[in-house]
Amino acid sequence: MTTGDDPRARSASWGDAGMTIARVAAHLGVPIVGDAGVGAVVVRDLDDDSRTVRPGDAYLAIPGSRWHGLDFENEAAAAGAVLAISDRPSSVLPSLVVGEPRAAMGPLASWFHGEPSRDLRVFGVTGTNGKTSTAHFIEAALTAAGESAGLISGARIRGPGYDLVPERTTPEAPMLQRTLATFRRHGVTSCAMEVSSHAVDQHRVDGTGFRVMAFANLSDDHLDYHGSMEAYFATKAEMFTEARTQTAVISIDDMYGARLAAGTVPTTWTCSTRDASADVSAGGIRCGESGTRFTVHTPHGDADLHLQVLGPHQVANALLAITCVVADGVDITAAAEGISSVTGVAGRCEPVHGGQPYTAIVDYMHNTAGQNALLPYLRSLARGRLIVVIGATGGRDPGKRVPLGEVAARHADIVVVTDESPETEDPELIRAEVLRGARRAGSALVVEEPDRRTAFELAVSMAGPGDVVVVTGRGSDPFRRYGPHASFFDDHTELKRAITDSLGERIT
Repeated sequence: MTTGDDPRARSASWGDAGMTIARVAAHLGVPIVGDAGVGAVVVRDLDDDSRTVRPGDAYLAIPGSRWHGLDFENEAAAAGAVLAISDRPSSVLPSLVVGEPRAAMGPLASWFHGEPSRDLRVFGVTGTNGKTSTAHFIEAALTAAGESAGLISGARIRGPGYDLVPERTTPEAPMLQRTLATFRRHGVTSCAMEVSSHAVDQHRVDGTGFRVMAFANLSDDHLDYHGSMEAYFATKAEMFTEARTQTAVISIDDMYGARLAAGTVPTTWTCSTRDASADVSAGGIRCGESGTRFTVHTPHGDADLHLQVLGPHQVANALLAITCVVADGVDITAAAEGISSVTGVAGRCEPVHGGQPYTAIVDYMHNTAGQNALLPYLRSLARGRLIVVIGATGGRDPGKRVPLGEVAARHADIVVVTDESPETEDPELIRAEVLRGARRAGSALVVEEPDRRTAFELAVSMAGPGDVVVVTGRGSDPFRRYGPHASFFDDHTELKRAITDSLGERIT
């Protein structure tokens, strides 16, 4: 969904100011291959997706694991591309050949858009869990302090005149730099931004300067991509150098955070929900059905927070957020008020209200660390049973599927195993792994229902007063993917529909 100003709108600082093919070639230090007479042609924008290329764009043809961008050069040319940038020449477009297109893409996009991060205070957040909530908290804190703030998160990209649901946690470099440039054009002064490990490894954030980079935590996830926890940690740690960020903010609540804090070179602030010796700490934590209260202690004073978002795990996220902004000079009282004003984050322990006599929640928890952080809290809310709807996404770390099922069943009374987004995998095989883990726990009723909509209906049909129903795994992702086919499916909307339908049936 997109509203407001078109982020692809042209401005005087882009191609209209004479960003020609010759200038792009000179910046990259490579000759034009093909029609050398096109040097004066204006490049209007950069795009790495042939499906979204517009007339006048340079097409960044990136080699991938299954496809090479030049496999779609004809589509890009038909859409109006005037140039291809890749590791080999295009057969249909004038080309600039670079050794590593993906490594070149971030710095090129930043330069093309006038290095927008130099004019914005960019607050990055990385880690396994909590990035989205922390970014939303930072945005709220900055706004309350009088900033014009933008947000780039896995749940939302928004700013003045700009609001959309993203496809990735961190956008590809052309979209990222275009977004930052759009923010700057609309007077945005600061931006909160999620930084995924994939984005770091794939150079999406190269060319972006960070005022603050925050580390939340590290736990088993994405090991299908990184191969090991050490490689995963090393990728995250790349962001904590003087070349990347001015200030590091690190939660030392897990071993990886403590290890990172001990070796960072930039100015470093630590925070902890348990260790009072950290630069910023939380005390007096009181968690209930209406949110969580705690006091934050900082070198610049203390402040009380009342989080309206649910779950004790949000204390660590809010603490990390307030440390980020206080470390950059934001007033602590305003920051605390802003964070306390957040009423919810899409797909993150998000309540669903349909008039039911039980609690219904949608949450993104997609690894065992997230489950262990949230499921005990949901169990504490349940005066009756805890009902968990769970699955696993295809094309991602298969090693976590059995543990996901086992941890869910260890905490829940009823586990409904269903499909999430199988991608290119056999959904039955994915479910079988989750089911194996759930049944191994030996403590919950385990039910298999492949159809996700029917699984929601089944879960709410079993729920009664005082129960808690939680739908996990997809959060705010609006699309499900079966092979090449994507279909709209919003967990919050579908769960609410299932609830209201069930209530209607009970009334009649």
